Amino acid sequence: MSKITSCIAIAGIFLQVAAGAQEPVKIEVFDTPNDAGGSLTITWPLSTSAQTSEYRIYVATAADGRFQLAATTTAPALKSTEPTLFGHAEANDQFHVLHFTDHDTEGGGEPMPLRDGTAYFVRLGVTTDGDELFSDVHSAEPGGNWFNTAKWNNLIISVGLTLVILFYISVARRKDLFIRRIAGLEALDEALGRATEMGKSVLFVHGLKEMDKISTIAAVSILGRVAQRTARFDTDLRVANVDPVVMSVSQEVVKEAYLQQGRPDAYRPDSIFMAATEQFSYAAAVAGIMVRERPAAHIMMGYFYAESMLLAETGSTTGAIQIAGTDAYTQLPFFVTTCDYTLMGEELYAASAYLSKEPKLLGSLKGQDLGKALIIGLVLVGTALASFEVDFLTHLFASL
Repeated sequence: MSKITSCIAIAGIFLQVAAGAQEPVKIEVFDTPNDAGGSLTITWPLSTSAQTSEYRIYVATAADGRFQLAATTTAPALKSTEPTLFGHAEANDQFHVLHFTDHDTEGGGEPMPLRDGTAYFVRLGVTTDGDELFSDVHSAEPGGNWFNTAKWNNLIISVGLTLVILFYISVARRKDLFIRRIAGLEALDEALGRATEMGKSVLFVHGLKEMDKISTIAAVSILGRVAQRTARFDTDLRVANVDPVVMSVSQEVVKEAYLQQGRPDAYRPDSIFMAATEQFSYAAAVAGIMVRERPAAHIMMGYFYAESMLLAETGSTTGAIQIAGTDAYTQLPFFVTTCDYTLMGEELYAASAYLSKEPKLLGSLKGQDLGKALIIGLVLVGTALASFEVDFLTHLFASL
């Protein structure tokens, strides 16, 4: 009798296991967060069965409608791979996730995209040992989002830095703000004064970048300050360009500088010219001007490439005062060794504020410096915390 009871118990256990194996997969379906719409997301528990070969997502526009295939995958991603959407919880390693944006049509034509505001009924088909087991049906509506909540840290940092900059601008309007002395900019008056005393010209050389690059914008800003001084000293100014747009902007900047100094008659449009449009043709043309005309000062500002050494070496042989500035770190060694003064990296960007002493520029410069200092501090603190497996700051800035 005991043997019969044991057999019945064992059979019951096998039946329960078999019944459990056939339980439908529990899924969650919802509108994909932080998107422009037209997308749904489905999640389901991680499969532990080695026999599971494929997952299929089916979509219908009615609860009793015909389901159409929306997506197929054999290796779905985990929720932990998308921390901006699902966070950093350890349980995310136990759930699959899949986003889908369209579904097949009955006629077999082009897939139909999901429409915002339309309710869709979704179920998951799991193929195990050649048999497909379906989940329960869940519904959801796709829709766009006005705000990407994964980027809230960007908003907070942007607003914070803006307030800091505005604060320093207000301070700069009431009192002078200290800025570290930049030798290359202090030497501008010396170089221009020497050119005036010798009766020679000043040659301003642009880099090779276009007008939409920060280094070029900074260079044009410095050109405006140089042009004001050459207009005041009645010194000839020559500006070599490699890009026609940069040349046009430079002409307007120099013209405005001469007008501000009350010397519109001294402005000559042909003194701002196109030397060449190719890198080494430009270098050869500018080097030729240095050798033939022998300007008393060479001011090279912008982003330079291999031509930097050719220009700086040629200029050094003529005995001119050379002041260079670039954010191209690969070219800095050549300028440092061949020029009298070199603006390195962000000194080029700070030049306009340094020379003009305008409150808006000074306040912006000081505010940006404080922001950079705060970011550097956060990086150091975050590195230290991460070394002890405290990932709060790492996660806080993960979506930047």
